[in-house]
Amino acid sequence: MSKQVIHELAIATQQGKLTFPQVVKGLLEAGVESYLVDFAAKQKTHYLTDGTTHTVPMILDPGRVAAELDSAGLVAAIRGAQADTVRYPEFVKRSTAAGVIGYWAFLTGKRVIYFGRKGEQHIEEFPKPRA
Repeated sequence: MSKQVIHELAIATQQGKLTFPQVVKGLLEAGVESYLVDFAAKQKTHYLTDGTTHTVPMILDPGRVAAELDSAGLVAAIRGAQADTVRYPEFVKRSTAAGVIGYWAFLTGKRVIYFGRKGEQHIEEFPKPRA
């Protein structure tokens, strides 16, 4: 069942075993159109194309979320993940240090919206494929 695949992908991601493109590909194949990461609740909720959801608890401790959203720090973490110089455990540390309390990744929409503790937002479009 796709929920088992989603769970396995979520755990492998938190263990730093997968790149972001690998995660996206696997989740899309499992029928996920978006997911919401909530660092305060320490969980990741997947929204499937059939209208169901599947929530996976975080095994990582995201640590304290900074009070202010630091867009430059967040963008540096994102670029590191895109270049595969930063895997998910380090991305979580860097993004919470940059004030991210959660984010919603819209896989089919190819964008991620990051949220700060005061409602601040940063929208990141997926990088264009290399020719």
